[in-house]
Amino acid sequence: MSSAVLTKAKETLEQTVSTPAKPPVFANYIGGQWVAARSGQTFENRNPADPSDVIGIFPQSGAEDIEAAVAAASKAFEQWRLYPAPRRGEILFKAGQLLMERKEDLSRVMTREMGKVLAETRGDVQEAIDMCFYAAGEGRRLFGHTTPSELKDKFCMTVRDPLGVVGLITPWNFPMAIPSWKVLPALICGNTMVLKPASDTPLSSLLLVQILEEAGIPAGVLNVVFGPGSTCGEALMANKAVKLISFTGSCDVGRRVNEACAPTFKHVSLEMGGKNCIVIMDDANLDLAVDGAIWAAFGTSGQRCTAASRIIVHKAVHAQVRDKMLARMKELKLGYGLDTNVKVGPVVNEKAMLKVLEYIEIGKNEDKATLLIGGARDTAAGPGWFVQPTLFDNVTATMRIAQEEIFGPVTALMPVGSLEEAITVANGVDFGLSTSIYTKNINQAMRFQRDVQSGLCYINAPTIGAEVHLPFGGMKNTGNGHRDAGQTAMDTFTEWKAVFIDSSDTLQRAQIDN
Repeated sequence: MSSAVLTKAKETLEQTVSTPAKPPVFANYIGGQWVAARSGQTFENRNPADPSDVIGIFPQSGAEDIEAAVAAASKAFEQWRLYPAPRRGEILFKAGQLLMERKEDLSRVMTREMGKVLAETRGDVQEAIDMCFYAAGEGRRLFGHTTPSELKDKFCMTVRDPLGVVGLITPWNFPMAIPSWKVLPALICGNTMVLKPASDTPLSSLLLVQILEEAGIPAGVLNVVFGPGSTCGEALMANKAVKLISFTGSCDVGRRVNEACAPTFKHVSLEMGGKNCIVIMDDANLDLAVDGAIWAAFGTSGQRCTAASRIIVHKAVHAQVRDKMLARMKELKLGYGLDTNVKVGPVVNEKAMLKVLEYIEIGKNEDKATLLIGGARDTAAGPGWFVQPTLFDNVTATMRIAQEEIFGPVTALMPVGSLEEAITVANGVDFGLSTSIYTKNINQAMRFQRDVQSGLCYINAPTIGAEVHLPFGGMKNTGNGHRDAGQTAMDTFTEWKAVFIDSSDTLQRAQIDN
C-alpha cells in the first residue's frame, strides 16, 4: 500500500467529518485513478438535516464514464479471477480492520450525509465490518461438491466460476452496508465491478471504496461512478460486457432493470420494496412488542425496506397497544442525528418528504382510518426534511396506506380477531420481505412462520435486524428470487460448473453403459 493511498483515505475523512469552509470536490474511481466526469459536470451532496450544508461536490457522470469503468474492470478481470481466493480474503480482512479503526468518524460522516441518527450509522458501518470479515472467511470456503459417478473409474465434482464484470446499483438508505453486501461477495468470488451508488449518498460509498483501495484491491478491480440512474444506470445495463446487475431500490425501477437486462440475457438480482408487518397477539409481552414496533416503524425515519408500516394487533389488546405506542411516540425527539438525544432524523430529501406527506393526506381521507399523532412536517426540529412520526388507527387491509410502500415515519394499527386473520392480513399485500409476531405461544409462532409469505420472519423481535451471514431478500414483488448476504450471495456472484474426470481410459457413455 502506497503512502499516497493511505493519505487519500484519511484526507477524505478529515475533510468531511466536520463542516469545512469550502466543500471538497470528489471524483470517480476508474482503473485505479480518481478522475472527473468526462463532461466536467458536477452535483452537490447536501445534508438532509440542514440543506444549506454542502458536504461535497461529485461528478455528474454519463455513459462515457460507465464505458471507461467497464473497460477497466474487463481488463482487470483476467488477473483478478486467477488471484487465489484466500489472498483476496486477506485484502477484505484488512479492509474490515480499517473500517473498525475509523468507525466513529465514518459514522459521523454518514449521519451528516444521510440523516439517520448516530447510533444507526454506527450500525451501518458495523454491517460493512461484519461483511468484510464474513466474505474474507469465504475465501477459504468457496465450496463445491464431490459426488459419486454412475460409471466406473469416473470422478465428479462441482466448482464455482466468477461471472466477470458485474454492475452494482445501490440505494441511499444504507449507503455503506448495502454496497458492502454486493461489493465484498463479488470480490471474494473473483469478479470485477462497477459500483453506481445513489446520488443522495455518494460519500459513504466513496469512503468504502477508498478503504478497499487502501487495503490493497488492485487497480481496475473495483470502480465507482457517480451520477443519475437515467444515464449511468442505463449505460451499465446496456453494456454487453457486464454479466450481472445487482440492484436494490424501488419496484418500479427494479422492473425497468429486469426489462433492460433481458435482451442481453444478463443475470439480474433484485431486492426491492416491502410492506412489512408486526403481529401482536393477545398473549404477547406488550411492552416488548411496543418497543419493537417503535424501533421498526421509526428507526431510520421509516426509510428501510424492512420498516414496519403495519401493526396488526389482536382486538383484545388493541387499546393497550395504542395507548402504549402513543405514550412512546410523544417521547421521540426529532432533530440532527449527531445529537445523542435525537431518536428520529430527517427523511433523505424534499421529494421524499413530500411523498410521505402525500401518503399522510391519503390516510386522513381513508374511510374509518383515524390519525392519532403526527401527520405533518416538523419545522421545529430544524431546517431539514423532518416529518413527525405518524400513527393511524383502525386501518383496514384494503386501504392504500395498508397496501403501498410509504418509506417514511408512518405506521398503522390494524385490529384483527385471530391468528388466522392476522396471517391473512399479513399476506394480503404485493410484497413479501419481512414479518414479525409477538406471542408467548410456541404453536402460534410456528404456524405463523410456516404460513407467512416473507423472506424474513422474526419471532418476538421487530422486522428489522438482519445479520450478514443469513440471506436477505423477499418473496412476491420484493425480489426475483435472489438474496443478498450469506451463502446465497456466493450463488449470485458465481456460476456453477460440473466437472467430470474419467480415468478408465475407455469411452464410457452415461445413461447408456450402466
